[in-house]
Amino acid sequence: MPLKKMQAPHPALCAALLCAALSAPVHAAGFMQESLCPGLDQPVAGTGQKYEAFFSPYTHHWSQDAEHQQVYAISLSRLLPNDRFCGFSLFNNSFGQPSAYAFIGKTWPGVLASYPEVYVSATAGIIYGYVGKYKNKVPLNVGGFSPVIVPAVGYRISPSAAVEVQLLGTAAFMLGATWRF
Repeated sequence: MPLKKMQAPHPALCAALLCAALSAPVHAAGFMQESLCPGLDQPVAGTGQKYEAFFSPYTHHWSQDAEHQQVYAISLSRLLPNDRFCGFSLFNNSFGQPSAYAFIGKTWPGVLASYPEVYVSATAGIIYGYVGKYKNKVPLNVGGFSPVIVPAVGYRISPSAAVEVQLLGTAAFMLGATWRF
């Protein structure tokens, strides 16, 4: 009997489900443990800002491919104590496929004493969206889902605004801006 081809779930649904999983408490042996995003219900000290939005209008690929398309990304993160955050991103990948990324992250502000506005950060999570003939364009891809780590360097223009460069593995870098509110 031939197997039917399964329709992939919509990336926005995947992002919502992954974010819910990241923020939900984990149960083990009947005891409540910390969630994957601890501190979600705690206020961020000092600023009153709870969220950060990111928008990227530009991605540069290290090597050109006739199939590459411009990548656009938006994300929303919940700011947490100790310069941590959790969030999700919706984007079209390098091959024009709608994609999603659910992540946790950490920022290290003031890494250069002479330039306190400079920070570094890193996120880790799961992306969905490289499917079909592009499934091998990201490592460890299983059914369109793949683990990802994204390091970034940013420059804080004001307490609310920053510009940021994110390194997308060996494929590209993404330039964008953030706004905290």
